[in-house]
Amino acid sequence: MAKLCEGRTVIVTGAGRGIGREHALEFARQGARVVVNDLGAELDGSGGASGPAADVAEEIRAMGGEAIVNDADVADFEATGELVESTIATFGGLDVVVNNAGFLRDRMFVSTSEEEWDAVIRVHLKGHFCVSRHASAYWRAESKAGRQPNARIINTSSGAGLLGSVGQSTYSAAKAGIAALTLVQAAEMERYGVTANSIAPSARTRMTEKVFAETMAKPEDGSFDVAAPENISPLVVWLGSAESSDITGRCFEVEGGKLSVADGWRGGPEVDEGRRWDPSDVGQALRDLIGKAEPPEKVYGS
Repeated sequence: MAKLCEGRTVIVTGAGRGIGREHALEFARQGARVVVNDLGAELDGSGGASGPAADVAEEIRAMGGEAIVNDADVADFEATGELVESTIATFGGLDVVVNNAGFLRDRMFVSTSEEEWDAVIRVHLKGHFCVSRHASAYWRAESKAGRQPNARIINTSSGAGLLGSVGQSTYSAAKAGIAALTLVQAAEMERYGVTANSIAPSARTRMTEKVFAETMAKPEDGSFDVAAPENISPLVVWLGSAESSDITGRCFEVEGGKLSVADGWRGGPEVDEGRRWDPSDVGQALRDLIGKAEPPEKVYGS
């Protein structure tokens, strides 16, 4: 019986630990050749070590799969270009990019420093841009050469990006940007045989285990571990398969055994005055519109 991703080549960023590690392992189980990218940084982005990524690659090889290690900084445009080039040179092509790498510098908005803002936006938002940008250039060239890809971009947003999260203004802004970036990638890359989707996962990782220590604790009675990071990967692997070619421009929330489609911004109630508004009339008009609209979901932590 053929495996779901047999013969496909996948780059997974941030694949040395947590959710990214589980993505890499599950892609390998499903027959994919995997590029295990990880800088090996600490939770706040400091430091770096190749050990975690090497361990994952060795685990893949031990199960009979193919894997190579890459330690490129995902927000380094030149290094990620080399990442894509080396992947193609090693495996003869590239089919899937899973943008997963990230870290936290949580702080209340009024206390956030410029350095913290720049660091988080750089790794999350620019990191999603860099790898996908180089991969997309390759896929466009393939399409124009008459070799239409069946390729995938899978981005990692967050509930914080969809709804906001108190104490995580920078992270929320970056993840919201990723959700919007996905929509544009989907629209622009469809003609070249590329789909783009994002996920908003909820699982126990280095990023969440302290903040949500009680709600995400591993059950001691052996029951289903809702917060286990491996629960996220089946969705990502299916989105990375050839079967998912009709799904693009969507954001999926996933937690434990639960899947849902996030329903994003869309046009709501409107009123057209047919002329320039008088400022004194705007307040009542907006209140009337808000009264007709669905109320927004609460920001996490509010």
